Amino acid sequence: MIDSHCHLDHEPLYSNIDDVIIRSKEIGLKKILTISTNSSSFENIKKIIKLDEMIYGSIGIHPHETSNDKMAKEFIIDNANKYEKIIGVGETGLDFYYENSKKDDQIQSFVEHIEASIILKYPLIVHSRSAEKETFDILNNYKNSGVKILMHCFTGSKEFAKKMMTLDSYFSASGIITFKNSIDLQETFKLIDNDRILIETDSPFLAPMPMRGKKNEPSYIKYTLQKLSELKSLNFDDLEEITNNNFEKLFS
Repeated sequence: MIDSHCHLDHEPLYSNIDDVIIRSKEIGLKKILTISTNSSSFENIKKIIKLDEMIYGSIGIHPHETSNDKMAKEFIIDNANKYEKIIGVGETGLDFYYENSKKDDQIQSFVEHIEASIILKYPLIVHSRSAEKETFDILNNYKNSGVKILMHCFTGSKEFAKKMMTLDSYFSASGIITFKNSIDLQETFKLIDNDRILIETDSPFLAPMPMRGKKNEPSYIKYTLQKLSELKSLNFDDLEEITNNNFEKLFS
């Protein structure tokens, strides 16, 4: 198994990182990708990726942070090239659900990240909430540019999924698909091709059933994979291999 999106720099994971790594290995995790959300987050990630060979990182600014924090395209490119274990650009995208950052700031940051990822040939890790049209329209402008899109913690509509499929996107399933009220999302993941699906925890957030209510961690990824295997009518081990291969293909 590979956790394609978590936040090891967030508490309580950061203070208990050694135990988190041990528990991750005990359940068979092969790799963990810890995701940058702002400039100080990236500074911590540069330290975390040195702690164990299984941990990799990304560089980017979360849409919530874009009015107070900036990363220019050149900065992203230079730092991604400087650190071998930084393998993705993001978490970037658009979140119009909360007004934590101005829309124009989010869009400008998104474009900087997109263009950096294209130059680097790194996957673009996209957060999209209450901004389906805008997210697609912006990414569609780069359709023939070779951009490698990963829709992180995908919770969008079937229509949005279908539109993003036209951009050869990958979709990451989080613990949300284990929730009883996530029927629509479960049906959407049934439609997504198996060779376009990854799994993630987004820990310490969004703990899956039966751990809901607790602080999430990478070792809980097994519950998301189990639910996804049921939805896909696939053996757990077979889907584990599929999602591992998808990660390796995308991040190669």
